[in-house]
Amino acid sequence: MASAMKLTDRQAWQALQAHYNQIHNRHLRTLFSEDPKRGERMNVEAVGLYLDYSKHRVTDETIRLLIELAEEIGLRARIDAMFRGDKINVTEQRAVLHVALRAPRGESIMVDGKDVVPEVHEVLDRMADFSARIRDGSWKGHTGKRIRNIINIGIGGSDLGPVMAYEALRHYSDRNLTVRFVSNVDGTDFAEATRDLDAAETLFIISSKTFTTLETMTNAHTAREWSLSKLGDEKAVAKHFVAVSTNAAEVTKFGIDAKNMFGFWDWVGGRYSMDSAIGLSTMIAIGAENFRAMLAGFHAMDEHFRSAPFNRNLPVLMGLLAVWYNDFFGAQTVAVLPYEQYLKRFPAYLQQLTMESNGKHVMLDGTPVDYQTGPIFWGEPGTNGQHSFYQMIHQGTKIIPCDFIGFCRPLNPLGRHHDLLLSNVFAQAEALAFGKTPEQVKAEGTPDWLVPHRVFEGNRPTTTILADELTPESLGKLVALYEHSVFTQGAIWNIDSFDQWGVELGKVLAQRIIPELEASTEPKLAHDSSTNTLIRRYRERRHS
Repeated sequence: MASAMKLTDRQAWQALQAHYNQIHNRHLRTLFSEDPKRGERMNVEAVGLYLDYSKHRVTDETIRLLIELAEEIGLRARIDAMFRGDKINVTEQRAVLHVALRAPRGESIMVDGKDVVPEVHEVLDRMADFSARIRDGSWKGHTGKRIRNIINIGIGGSDLGPVMAYEALRHYSDRNLTVRFVSNVDGTDFAEATRDLDAAETLFIISSKTFTTLETMTNAHTAREWSLSKLGDEKAVAKHFVAVSTNAAEVTKFGIDAKNMFGFWDWVGGRYSMDSAIGLSTMIAIGAENFRAMLAGFHAMDEHFRSAPFNRNLPVLMGLLAVWYNDFFGAQTVAVLPYEQYLKRFPAYLQQLTMESNGKHVMLDGTPVDYQTGPIFWGEPGTNGQHSFYQMIHQGTKIIPCDFIGFCRPLNPLGRHHDLLLSNVFAQAEALAFGKTPEQVKAEGTPDWLVPHRVFEGNRPTTTILADELTPESLGKLVALYEHSVFTQGAIWNIDSFDQWGVELGKVLAQRIIPELEASTEPKLAHDSSTNTLIRRYRERRHS
């Protein structure tokens, strides 16, 4: 358990507050003019990623003070505790060991006196064998046809990670396979995913640790009914369904052969599980070799995070900068802007990773925080966003720190497309930093009345992350970069980044309301007047 000292009472925090008061009005134009080589100096390159943080509203002193804060709260000890397998998820008394999912064979990571790495590789090997059988056609469906369609049924971490990874690595996927994802309990999600598919060629992966999650199991039973209505034989379930779960009894009861259940562990949080058996759909799509390359990328970033000094540590610097804007500038959001169409689901994935992890209102000891915790993450791929919300980023009244992500080489080279794409990465970061002054606008011949509308204040902070190419390995590095940035922020705020009690209450109340909606006679309602009225209106009108 971390020290009971309040974060805002710490010497390093108070030094940062005094420093903020001194520099928060300094413009990036000034910072660059005073230090023309700032952009050559304020960057870090590690494990194949290049991070430029020079366009942040910071000085060398800012970085020094942020690192002092990290040292004062014991970030290094917190990192070591996670890698050691300590139960740092204090409210659930669990270790937090997603790093074990990508540990190479031969490494040793202990949980409760047991080395978990051999178990991880046993599951990976079973996944690889199964994936190979699907990909080479040796796994046949109930009628003898080969499987051509894969549908992953899950929700939250059992969906967002696999969806993001499949879309991100679609270039490397087997195009003879159709891979789709169902997560929403809205029947439209399932109906549209299966509308044009042949059940005899379709495999469902049911991803639920407990095999009891309401949305996932509702969709799973609908999938079962859909399959049997077309295949007509209960035995077909064993050939068209596999499970990613730890509940062998429920899996078997469903009709899935326990040999086709791929397990994981309670030290893997859902939003950190895309590189566990939850990634089975990813492995089937891209193959085991590419999946292992992704794991190697994760591991490379893990080792960098664990060992690099804080002033050259990519996740630590990103995490500290997030704290700087969130808690001192009052920035409420972070925009993640990947200039790579394959990463179109990356911002949505990061929403869960960051907001479920650090959307907390109490510290580890249960006492309320007196500062802001996790910011809102959002974004879209460039250049689409430029014709949508960039107006607010450039000329709005809110500070919105931005992460630009770009790749030096395209996966689909087409004429000058990639040069145009990357020119926008660099131009947008430049425009956000330096803006355009009234004098510059006037010098262009703009009438005086129009000048205020064409002024760009600038001084908008950005990070630019560059990699050579989007590969399975570089994707692993990017995801781990954000995982460990989230960890850094949570450590500073002294919160539990690995529980998610906030998702429970609505689920519990929904279980109470379901029978009230389905009752054949008018139920006795005991909710508030708004909820009661809504339930009655729905019951009256759903069949009208």
